[in-house]
Amino acid sequence: MAVIFISPKQRQKMFFLGITAVFLLFLTAVSLIVFLSKPKEVPPALVFNKPKVNIDMKIFDSEQFKNLQLFPEVKIQYSYKANTKDNKLRTGFIYAASTDKAKIILESMGLIVSELKEAGVGRDNPFAQY
Repeated sequence: MAVIFISPKQRQKMFFLGITAVFLLFLTAVSLIVFLSKPKEVPPALVFNKPKVNIDMKIFDSEQFKNLQLFPEVKIQYSYKANTKDNKLRTGFIYAASTDKAKIILESMGLIVSELKEAGVGRDNPFAQY
């Protein structure tokens, strides 16, 4: 029988250390190749593809387009203080597209406008309790 000076555990330990060292060297080489490489310079190519867009203007001549109606003006709520012809103070709210139109409406009702301002609709904090 032969005399062995290295124990089996020592041999197994050296085998795993060798495999680990080779694996670490391989990972180091791959990471250096990947992280130190630069992308290839590609000259920019100027390419302009003209879009193929055709705008059909015949829609403006159709009856369906000619029969469209305009949207109504958005009416804003205004609060007013006004005097009647017999000097009675009246307050209230009126809806109109602008302050000028609101004054015209109130004057056509026979009122003399002393104060007209836009009413604050809604709340500042919608999450506050009533």
